[in-house]
Parts: sequence; structure tokens; C-alpha cells
Amino acid sequence: ETNISVLRSTVENLTAAESNIRDTDMALEMVNFTKNQIITEAAAAAVAQSNQTATRVLRLLFNHNPHGHWSFFRDH
Repeated sequence: ETNISVLRSTVENLTAAESNIRDTDMALEMVNFTKNQIITEAAAAAVAQSNQTATRVLRLLFNHNPHGHWSFFRDH
């Protein structure tokens, strides 16, 4: 019975170790997922900011007339 007891204990320990490894892998995957999500959102924000800046520059260079057309800004 001593051998059976040792084997049961070994199986329990291996099962617990496997569970810990799986939990650690899941935690690491969540960290990686969250990191990639933050990077994606930051990139989207940078693109949006870039588009706003480009629009502002275009508004400085071009004058929007009442007919809905853009025309190059001219001093009269």
C-alpha cells in the first residue's frame, strides 16, 4: 500500500503542477492580449490625430466656399 500511496501522491502533485502551468500560460496570454489591444488602440488614436492634423492643414491652405467646393486660398 505504500507504493500505491506514493503513486497517488505523485499523480496529485503532477496534476497540480499541470494546472499551475496551464494557469500561468493563461495569465501570460491575457497579458499579451491586453498589451496588443493597447498597442492597437494607440495606433488607431495616432492615425486619427494624424488625420485631424492633415485636415487642419488643408483648411489653412484651401478655402471652403458656400457651394460646397474647396478652392485654393487666395488673397483678394
